[in-house]
Amino acid sequence: MSTLIESILKIFTPENIAFMFEGVKISLLVAICSLLMGIVLGTIAASFRISRNPILKGIGRVYVDLIRGTPMLLQLSFIYLGVPMIYQMITGNYLGMDALAVGILGIGINSGAYVCELIRGAINSIDKGQWEAGKSLGLTQNQILMKIILPQSFKRIIPPLANEFIVLIKDSSLVSTIGVYDLMQTSNILGGKYYNYFVPMIGAALVYLVLTLVISHFTMKLEKRLAESD
Repeated sequence: MSTLIESILKIFTPENIAFMFEGVKISLLVAICSLLMGIVLGTIAASFRISRNPILKGIGRVYVDLIRGTPMLLQLSFIYLGVPMIYQMITGNYLGMDALAVGILGIGINSGAYVCELIRGAINSIDKGQWEAGKSLGLTQNQILMKIILPQSFKRIIPPLANEFIVLIKDSSLVSTIGVYDLMQTSNILGGKYYNYFVPMIGAALVYLVLTLVISHFTMKLEKRLAESD
């Protein structure tokens, strides 16, 4: 027990805690930016999925099936390693990829597929009479979608989006595999520095747990407030 306490005190110095805190900020940055990108891509993909145009509908379906059907780690690796290789084969030039940007892009694209299904489900849950009311006002399909259906849909998907954010905080740890100095990577570095991976990993796990519990708490409050407003 005393050895464990000594290891904790040795590793979690103010300097090392500050180092890990920088990793926490990167993890949150990746999660927030990925969620925002996921909302944008998900909205576009959902509009494709419900479109009457078979080409757009097909594009939306392929995007969702492809992203949801392959591992996120594979997607990150393909963007970070595969895209530069393809670019070099075509142009003969080297393409440098920023690891943080790739991490946000890869996780954002992945999130977009899941957000798409959240939005599509919310749109389908809106009473069909809303569409008919829009048509009676002389609105086009796109105008009804943008002005009537989507605003109501977004209110319904706010709680699921909060849960998606929790998932993204945990999934952000995957960016450590391409060299991003997130929470997971900083704990790995400290583990290698002190030849003790157990203590930094436990520390990182506690941070992830605290972040997800805090967001879960606010999500439950949000759900109650939205339920009361209904």
